[in-house]
This record gives sequence, structure tokens and C-alpha cells, in this order.
Amino acid sequence: MTAAASARQILTRLHEVMAGRTHAQYKLDRVVEIIAESLSSEVCSIYLLREGALELYATQGLNPEAVHVTRLAVGEGLTGTIANNIETLNLAEAKAHPDFAYRPETGEEQFHSFAGVPIVYRERAVGVLCVQHVDPRRYEDVEIEALQTTAMVLSELIAHKELVDGESVIDLEISHVENDILEGLPLVKGLAAGQAVFHQPRIEIDQVVAEDVEAERQRVYRAFDKMRDQIDALAREPEFGKGGEHVEVLETYKMFAYDEGWSRRINEAIDSGLTAEAAIERVQQRTRMRMREIDDPLLADRMHDLEDLSNRLLRIVSGQLGTAATQGLRRDTVLFARNLGPAELLEYDRRRLKGVVLEEGSLTAHVVIVARAMGVPVLGRVSGLRTRVAEGDEVILDADHGTVTLRPNQQVLEAFETRFARSREKQAAYAELRDVEPFTRDGTRITVMMNAGLRDDMSALAMSGADGVGLFRTEFQFLVSSTLPQRDRQMRLYRDVLDAAGDKPVIFRTVDIGGDKAVPYLDTAVAERDENPAMGWRALRLSLEREGLLKAQARALLEAAAGRSLSVMFPMVSEPWEFDAGKKVFEDQLAFQRDRRRQVPETIRYGCMLEVPALADMLDVLLPKLSFVSVGTNDLTQFLFAADRANPKLAERYDWLSPAILRFLARVSRSFVGHDVQLGVCGEMGGRRLEALALLGIGYRRLSITPAAVGPIKELVRKVDLGELTAQMSRWLAAPPPDMRGALQQWAGERDIEVE
Repeated sequence: MTAAASARQILTRLHEVMAGRTHAQYKLDRVVEIIAESLSSEVCSIYLLREGALELYATQGLNPEAVHVTRLAVGEGLTGTIANNIETLNLAEAKAHPDFAYRPETGEEQFHSFAGVPIVYRERAVGVLCVQHVDPRRYEDVEIEALQTTAMVLSELIAHKELVDGESVIDLEISHVENDILEGLPLVKGLAAGQAVFHQPRIEIDQVVAEDVEAERQRVYRAFDKMRDQIDALAREPEFGKGGEHVEVLETYKMFAYDEGWSRRINEAIDSGLTAEAAIERVQQRTRMRMREIDDPLLADRMHDLEDLSNRLLRIVSGQLGTAATQGLRRDTVLFARNLGPAELLEYDRRRLKGVVLEEGSLTAHVVIVARAMGVPVLGRVSGLRTRVAEGDEVILDADHGTVTLRPNQQVLEAFETRFARSREKQAAYAELRDVEPFTRDGTRITVMMNAGLRDDMSALAMSGADGVGLFRTEFQFLVSSTLPQRDRQMRLYRDVLDAAGDKPVIFRTVDIGGDKAVPYLDTAVAERDENPAMGWRALRLSLEREGLLKAQARALLEAAAGRSLSVMFPMVSEPWEFDAGKKVFEDQLAFQRDRRRQVPETIRYGCMLEVPALADMLDVLLPKLSFVSVGTNDLTQFLFAADRANPKLAERYDWLSPAILRFLARVSRSFVGHDVQLGVCGEMGGRRLEALALLGIGYRRLSITPAAVGPIKELVRKVDLGELTAQMSRWLAAPPPDMRGALQQWAGERDIEVE
């Protein structure tokens, strides 16, 4: 019997049980019997969430006296782990798993193998279906799929409130606590207020088992055609003719819409006897589970695109067309979603959309790239959306500090409005400094540049009044592409950036991919997992090994800057020979261009990032070869303290104003005395007013920061007496105060220098 036929047989038997007019407990008892028999498994059990704990509701093979007695907290044991993570477990030896918890009343000590799937209702795990076997073995994929299908049928029971004599065991009511605060990860900073709107109204799947498999298949085919037409129409919108990374994002998105593998998996699910809606949902659930197993953030983001398309397909096939975008936003809105695809974000009315809150999301997600271009604040990694947020709730989003406040009272609203108004006033004051050169009170000119990574970012150059682009991150083009960007595509981007900058300088950092910014088209970057990606095979290390990658980028930059000045910066340089090797690639390509009598840049300036502490001890060797150096304070800090900045337990532990960091940076600054080499900072540290004050005091005169920070830093510079500040910082570094941050804040306050 084929896998599909076997699955259909199980579904038919389950459907007969569910359709019967019998007690809910009887139905559950029959389900575990059918699954145990079909999978030749000695144990099958169902746990359901009741009063905050997972209660054993039915079992075949465990001690029947444990039913309604054994209870596990969410997160406790293997069953609790499945519910907590909404993930599948498939173990040959259950006791070897670190979360294994033995419950003696069940009599399960004789069983070795274990597999379990979550029962998901309204995006929450409301129970767990699991099987066990005496012999140690992993269950086959077809068996896992049978469990997942059964879990969907059980979810249908819950949806119709047929458990426990007509009452749902699940409490799904929304909390209506006033001033309820959720926390998350700032993805695009900014402030917003409005009413909560869910991106997708819930789609309830009323029927799981198909009556006519071929009819269900045709429904899916028609839905695929309609979905692809929608995506193609969106790509033809006039605004996409303007260029920008969001165009490349949409092209990658289209690729998924036409992916044959995805449609084949849905067809296979229909073959097993599921309706079109249930088949799409089952494939979508497997996608979500795969996402939780993927460490590579870029691949996880691509899976988000696939989930976005699944949601679109599900709405079409169910007839529940439209998201909140197609229904129209009636007032200022903060949008809530599990995740959001780039195409769907672009469908919203930009006059009404004020902010976005995501249950998932990451800094490299496609939707974040598009949101940044739209100027929409985004907060990601926020849990509890469906249980704590109600449609229409008043919401305050603070994506600067990573919070969203639900149902704020009048006092909180007034405080936010005051802060928002003050922010607008400050922005207006900063805008007035756009064309003002930032001189200190004692006449020293400070260079304030901006960081960028997208073609669309360049509009901020004129608006902010920055002196140029001190860091253009070329890797963004690589991260949003499904294939290696060809040289011509790279060249067009770099040329557009130089055109937009005009007479202002742009420093292009060569591609920094690998490590935690892996891309699928470099096989080794995917296959060889770095245990510590920040310190692994990335940036210049990767580029020198994949020399074709760096050659193509060098050619693209040289062609784009023909007849102009080109500034190139190499990331993650640890020793001088790495800089020499990177420069040689460019010089070889320059000779290649000249040999063919092609126009080349008038001048080329070479520089490097100082992120690896070891390089500081080799500056005497390296400086004669350089035009500039930029200190990357983000990576430098984590390397100095051996503290992963992505680890939430360590993120706030080491202060940028620690004497250890400041002494190191001051020593680097002194190394440049007597050398005609520009020294700057291009990390986040330079964009914070108090930290920028410290940097000025230890010798740094060039800062490259986010565009939003240019105005505030310009204003800060104009209030500083550099001679006085330098003398004070020297005294503090010689004899550090117990609280350097507090001391600097007090010093600034006494001189009416605002540092928050």
C-alpha cells in the first residue's frame, strides 16, 4: 500500500469516529487505538491543555489509571517541550533527550522510542499527540505525517468545541489588561501609535477530510493560478520601475510562488485524503517546524516568504479573500502579524500604516528591508500576540526601546503624545542643522557621515546633511538575492549610489557575508556551521578563499567609479597580509581594465575595518599602506570581552563606556599620531550622544552613524569644548571613576549638554 493510500485509510477511520454522535472521551479513546494500530506502535497518547497544564486525556498502551491524573507543565518533559516550542520530536531513545521527564504512574519505563506532534489551534499548541515503542527507532516520515494529520483532525474537534461534553478545554479569551506591555527586538526603529489591526483574519478550516480528492486538487490548481497572477500584477506596479532592493526582494518572492516542489507537497497531502485547505495548512505547519530547526537566519527568512505565500494561497482557496490591506485601513494603524511578506507590506496604505509588530522577524528579513525603505517602525520577536492583543485595541509602539503598550490609559497616552511631540520638535531642530558644519566650540571640525546599505538609503544623505557615506554595506544586495548577484547588477547599484552621493564621498565595504549572514548559494556557508559565527568563516576571510566573489565585486566597483574617486574598505582584517591580499585583487582587476584601455577611477583609496583586537598591535606595519581606518565598535566590543552580542544574557553586560574599551580605543587613536591616515568609528557607539562625547574626548574626529543620528550628533558637537573634554577624559582614563557613564553624564549635565 502506498503512503498516500495508507494515510487515506487512517483518515477515513478517523472521520467515521469523529462523525459519530458519541461522547468526546470515547472519540479520543478510539483515536489513540486507531493510530497505535495503524503505526504498529505500542503506545499512542493524547495530552490536552487544561487549566494551564497538559493533561493525559487518552492513551493506548500506558497505564489507563494515569488518564486525567498525569499532568505536565508547558515546557516540562518531552510533551511539554513539544507544546512550548510547537515542534515535532522524533527520538530513537527518549531518555537521552535533556528534557525527558519520567512519570512513574504511566508505566512508560519500558518504552524507548518516542515521537510527538503538537495539536495546534489558532496558532497555539493546545495539546500533544505522541507515540512510543519498546524498540529504539526513529519513526518514518510517513508515520510523522500521519500524526500531523491526526493532530489537525483533533484541532477541528477543538474548533467546534466538541471536547469534554461540548466545552472546549482551552481558554482562548484575550486578556484586556490596561497598559499591558509586550517586549521584542527593534528591527526598524521609530515611534508609532494607532489601533491594532491583524494582518490576517483567522481562517477556520471547517473540513479536514476530502470527499472528492480530484475536486480538491482542481481547487488548489485554480488558487495557484490566481495567486501567481496577483504577484505578477504587483511586480508590474509603476513604482517598481524606480529600482531599489525591494524590487530584487519581490523577484525572489516570485520565485517561491512558482516553486514546483511546494505545489507538489500540497498535492501529496491531498492524495492522503485532505481537503485543499487542510493540505495547505499541513504543509505550512511542516514549514513552520522546519523554520524552528534552521539556525541560518537567511534561510529562515526565505521560509518566512514561503509561509507568507501559503497564507495567501489559503485565503484564496477558502474564499476568505483579502488581508487587512485589501479591506482598507480606516485610521492610523499598528499592524500585527506572525510574520509578513514584503509584497503584502507594500499593499498597505502608507498614509495609515504607522508601525508593524511581528511574532517572528529578523534584521535580515525581506520585510524589514522594505519597511526601512518605507520608513515604517518594526518590532519583531514579540510573543503572545493572539492571546493579549484584540483587534481595535489602542496601541503605542516604541521600536526605539523594543516595547509595545496595549490599551494605554489616558496618563500613558498623554506621556507618549508629549514625547512624540518633543521628538518631532527635535527632528525639526536637527533638520535646521542639515547645512550647518559641525564645529566644536573651540573650532575643531568633526566629520559626521552616515551608514547605508540600500540604494533607497541614499535619499537620507541630503536630508540628514551628512558629510558622506562612511560605510556602505555591500552585503545587503547579496542577502536579498536568491542567487549570487552578477557583476552587472552589482555595478549598477554602486554606480547609482555614487550618482546619488554627488560630490560627497562614499566608502564601500567589501562584502561581509558568511558566519551569521550565510547565503544559500555559497554551499560551504550553509554546510559548514560555525559554532561561533561572529568569529568564523566570514567577511574578508571568506572573500579571499572565494576569490571569484571578490574579483567580481572589484570589477563592479572599478567600473562603477570610472572617472571618479573610489574608496574601498576591507572588513574583518586580522593581520596585514589579509589587507595586502584583498588590495592585490583590486589592483589586478585595475590592471586588467587598463590593459583593455577601459576608463578606471581617477583615484582609489584603500582602508580597513579595525574590529579584531589583534590588528591594533600591527598598526605600525599597516598604516603606511592605508588611507583610512574605521573602528567597528560592535564586533570589537564582543571580541574584547569574549561576549556574544546576540546573547540576551550578555547584550547589556558590557558597557561601551567601560574603561577597558575606552583605554583600548584611546591607544588606537594615539597610534595614528604622525600618520596621514584618517581614523573614524562606524559602529553603533558613534551614534549615541554620550558615547560619541567619549569618543571625541579620546581623539576621534570622524563618525559614521545611522542617518537618524546625524542631526543629534551635529547638535552635540556644537556644544563641546574639545580641549576641556579631552583633558577630562585623560584624567578619567588614568584613574577611572567607579561609574564612568555616570561621571560623564554628570560632566555633560553641568555644561548643559543633553546626552540622552
